[in-house]
Amino acid sequence: MPNPLVPRIEHLVTSGSFDLDGGSWQVDNNVWLVGDDSEVLVIDAAHDADAIAAAVGARRLVAIVCTHAHNDHIDAAPALAERTGAPVLLHPDDLPLWKQTHPDRDPDQPLTDGQRLTVAGAELTVLHTPGHSPGAVCLYAPALGTLFSGDTLFCGGPGATGRSYSHFPTIIDSIRDRLLTLPPGTVVRTGHGDPTTIGAEAPHLDEWIARGH
Repeated sequence: MPNPLVPRIEHLVTSGSFDLDGGSWQVDNNVWLVGDDSEVLVIDAAHDADAIAAAVGARRLVAIVCTHAHNDHIDAAPALAERTGAPVLLHPDDLPLWKQTHPDRDPDQPLTDGQRLTVAGAELTVLHTPGHSPGAVCLYAPALGTLFSGDTLFCGGPGATGRSYSHFPTIIDSIRDRLLTLPPGTVVRTGHGDPTTIGAEAPHLDEWIARGH
């Protein structure tokens, strides 16, 4: 039987639209929960507050952490916060994007580079990784051997940089300097799609640069 007081990672997939620059695309988003049987933290409250609240259950929701402020990662955050009383955390550089989705409701607390979040005895360090968006962050949990990468790093390469508020050279710098320096066995749990590892992605950096996403 698993220990109810040992931190664990839970995974939920929700579906909805990603809307930016006048376009709209249907997407599946990964919602990550880190916690134990008594408390939990949600990473990216996407699309479906009811489904996320059901996954949280009777546990105390410590915080709703946004890896960035594209609408598909934050659209359910205010509703989930209202239901649970948990604060919404976002890097302030992404506030202009946040306001496109929630013009009348600000995030509750800022995320800062190097900040440490604790849940169920597990520590997650905030890494500011701009490029996909100005305020994009990843969360590194060394004790869990895991990086929650949002849309900064995927299985197969960096996040998209072809739309407003994004910049390809910046995301490459973020990945090279902040992520690929982590232990190779670190599991990368992404904002969309399948997980990967730092060791699987690191050899392809030069290919990504040559492609110039």
